[in-house]
Amino acid sequence: MALEFLGTTSKDGDCPTLYRDTETGNIVVQGDRLTDPDHLAQLRDVKASETCVIVPAELLTRFAPKG
Repeated sequence: MALEFLGTTSKDGDCPTLYRDTETGNIVVQGDRLTDPDHLAQLRDVKASETCVIVPAELLTRFAPKG
């Protein structure tokens, strides 16, 4: 997998950040892990291999691929 940096809203090198897998086109999201038990309980069908991260809407509207 080769990752292409798409953008970040971080000012000091901290997350969140978006990347694109150049082979598959899939998007990789770097962000703070969602750990609040009440919030986690509201999620559906989360596999043991998955984790959920918090992503500011601005990151997606500025840097996520359009189409």
